[in-house]
Amino acid sequence: MLRTHTCGQLNEKDIGGEVTLCGWVLSRRDHGDIIFLDLRDAYGITQTVFDKESNAQVHAVAEKVRSEFVIQAKGTVRKRPDDTENPKLPTGKIEVLITQVTILNDSLTPPFEVKDDIPVGEEARLKYRYVDLRRPLMQNNLRTRYRVTKIMRDYLDKEGFIDIETPILTKSTPEGARDYLVPSRVNEGQFYALPQSPQIFKQILMVAGFDRYYQIAKCFRDEDLRADRQPEFTQLDVELSFVEQEDIFLLFEGLLKKLFKEIINYDLPDRFERMPYSEAMSRFGSDKPDRRFAMELIDLSDMLKDCEFKVFSQTLASGGKIKAITAKGCADYSRSKIDELTALAQSWGAKGLAYFVIREDKIQSPIQKFFKQDELESILSKTSASAGDIVFFCADSLAVCDTVLGNLRLKIAKDRGLIDKTKFDVLWVTDFPLFKYNEEEKRWDSEHHPFTSFCDEDMTKFESGDYGNIRSRSYDLVINGVELASGSIRIHSPKVQSKIFDILGIQNEEAAKRFGFLLEAFKYGAPPHGGIAIGLDRLLTLFLGCDSIRDVMAFPKTQRAQCPMTDAPSCIDKKQLDELNIRLTVDSPDI
Repeated sequence: MLRTHTCGQLNEKDIGGEVTLCGWVLSRRDHGDIIFLDLRDAYGITQTVFDKESNAQVHAVAEKVRSEFVIQAKGTVRKRPDDTENPKLPTGKIEVLITQVTILNDSLTPPFEVKDDIPVGEEARLKYRYVDLRRPLMQNNLRTRYRVTKIMRDYLDKEGFIDIETPILTKSTPEGARDYLVPSRVNEGQFYALPQSPQIFKQILMVAGFDRYYQIAKCFRDEDLRADRQPEFTQLDVELSFVEQEDIFLLFEGLLKKLFKEIINYDLPDRFERMPYSEAMSRFGSDKPDRRFAMELIDLSDMLKDCEFKVFSQTLASGGKIKAITAKGCADYSRSKIDELTALAQSWGAKGLAYFVIREDKIQSPIQKFFKQDELESILSKTSASAGDIVFFCADSLAVCDTVLGNLRLKIAKDRGLIDKTKFDVLWVTDFPLFKYNEEEKRWDSEHHPFTSFCDEDMTKFESGDYGNIRSRSYDLVINGVELASGSIRIHSPKVQSKIFDILGIQNEEAAKRFGFLLEAFKYGAPPHGGIAIGLDRLLTLFLGCDSIRDVMAFPKTQRAQCPMTDAPSCIDKKQLDELNIRLTVDSPDI
């Protein structure tokens, strides 16, 4: 071994001992005849001392050393002088007087300092990711990621699960996001797809009788990126046979409780609350509600059906709704701020945004004059509004009202610091619609995916064609307004699965082409089964308080799906393209 100890290992018990350390030079302080080098490795930092009087040769080497040089240093551990101790470091009471030093590798001046408190642009961080990953923050993030996956594996192992790998090169079965395609050289003109999830394979594993499967799975989706999305991401993928929804809830509640306790010492409730999708949308305007603050949506439609404000009355007459939220303490909003919120509401689909500013002695609003006194009092009563508040109204279709006010409550809460960031609000959202109607293409789409079963109570709706009111046996785990996990009880009947494809407009020939191997498997005795997948990257951002999943991944892509470090994606030379029988329709600078 090149070292006897790590840079985070030494303490007062080692005083007097001979040690050899290896690491990167974090900083260099030259005091003439004495040079101090802080030596850093993956485990910590140790102060080393190069004394010209005691060893001129090693002092001369230290004079050449600069930040991020890699060195091996041998010496004697001694106590630091009392006035130089560093209580922030585990090694802060000792230092090593160096008697022998070897420069293992020099370094260019790094593009930024390897410190957590130095602001660095993301482009530079990703281009020089090997430098960025040396920072203590990033080291901690990736080590925490490892701890999380180890706890997951240990927990599921005790619950009788086995880890089974599913293919990365598979068949394109486009559903939702676009696939990443891989051309086949040996099968001319044909393509593999990178999996958006292991969904079909894990269902086939249930047919194969494995009963309890899991995988820390890489998944790929060619979609527009944002802070919580990447072209490749990781999820804990789980599937079980002979289970009901509650069995999966109990399993995952146990896992999440264990993770939160061991990673951040936070106690989640023994059982997580459940909320139907319809209630989540009605109260919070979102299927992933953040309940760490109030400001719930209030339906005022019934009480305002006879009001004289034409925008409201005409909306109600055409089958729309009037909903409102009360922004507590926001009466100090300027007109420009209200205009800003109105513009946002319009970008979310609203035609406008009405409001009441509640003062001690009056209501200020361009529309206040259209309401009778008893209507004003009813509005204030139902919205729990009082002096110092603003009531915002949206009059539109139910879907637009929910979307606009749901987004508005989040915007106001973030702007005003209303969110309790010390709290973790955990919720199962259940009973999602099985289908959603695609107005553009005039057909039904799956709300989740076409393999999701529906509630037994809705069988008559399924048989009668009342597709818009069928509830699925799907569920999302939501934490602090983030969809952390999603799953469902699956369809295991070939007859029902074929009917679902028919409703979705997937004809028999197309279904056989896209999903034939799954349908064939179902003919050989498919057990009732269900599963769930939890986004590992999103879970880590919750634990570590990161704004972006890029901070919990070793080598992420930018928002343009590029890797500045490797310059991927990149052009391919003509020989490779010819071998794949691919001809480009755009110019490539490298060909």
